[in-house]
Amino acid sequence: MRGEDEPQITETEMLKMALPKYNELYTPFLTAISDGQPHTAKDVAFAVANHLQLSEDDLTEQLPSQRQTTFINRLNWAKTYLKKAGLVDSPHRGSYIITTSGKALLDSGVAITNEYLEDNYPAFAAFVNGTSDEDSLKSNPGSLSVEAQTPQEQMATLQEKVNSALSDELLTEIMQQSPEFFEQLVVDLMEAMGYGNGFKTRFSGDDGIDGVIHEDKLGFSLIYIQAKRWNPDKTIGRPEIQQFVGAVKGQPKGEKGLFITTAKFSQGAKSYADAQHIILIDGEKLTSLMIEYDLGVSVQNIYKFKRLDSDYFSSI
Repeated sequence: MRGEDEPQITETEMLKMALPKYNELYTPFLTAISDGQPHTAKDVAFAVANHLQLSEDDLTEQLPSQRQTTFINRLNWAKTYLKKAGLVDSPHRGSYIITTSGKALLDSGVAITNEYLEDNYPAFAAFVNGTSDEDSLKSNPGSLSVEAQTPQEQMATLQEKVNSALSDELLTEIMQQSPEFFEQLVVDLMEAMGYGNGFKTRFSGDDGIDGVIHEDKLGFSLIYIQAKRWNPDKTIGRPEIQQFVGAVKGQPKGEKGLFITTAKFSQGAKSYADAQHIILIDGEKLTSLMIEYDLGVSVQNIYKFKRLDSDYFSSI
């Protein structure tokens, strides 16, 4: 028990004692962008560090990988979680703005914790529980907590979260590019996946076909592509797929088609595409494939898991 004559530790001094965890940066992050204007990542970092009165040692502490400071890494994860909850938006790469929901939550004075966000923001809950959407979260409420997982399971869960955050970054970056860039990206992805050479069609008079790729290295069969860089919140319905099917059938060897987009597909669009042997790739699947085939991404760290080599011990 602290004696009456002992100096009391102020709240500011307590903040200086340890670098805040990522979830302790939610409120400072929202406060830094509370004016409703876009702010660069550098400006946000400066404002948060100044608000918390972080020391030079705090700001220069490095992760074991030595590729990033601990503070910036935690601030980036705070941004990711806030964005998943719909409290922060990123209109441009490296630029952040508070949303209407974010402003309302900040003004409410509620303690912004993971528990509060999980209870009140379904998209956030879906992300932290490793589910792809809110509906799957509702149908699988009994997912294992981190404490109940084996170390290997925890690493797999963490990788899913890292890749999900990376998917968001990829979509944001793609949306900053031109439609022509996106069409080339699609051709590059198909080639990275092992298909034959591909090419973009002309931008006018292409009859709804944005690219053509050989299904095999020798070019015996062709795949016709439509690539639409549409708002990720847009839902593509059956009519758009019907138009694409008509365009494919009007091409030489027009039997196979791929409709790839940054948006989503309705159930009606999916059912019709299945019946017509058309493959649909939405924004979530697109970024997943880009990560899997190392297109537009690079390896940051490699962690090796080792096990006992029983052959070595049995051979002696």
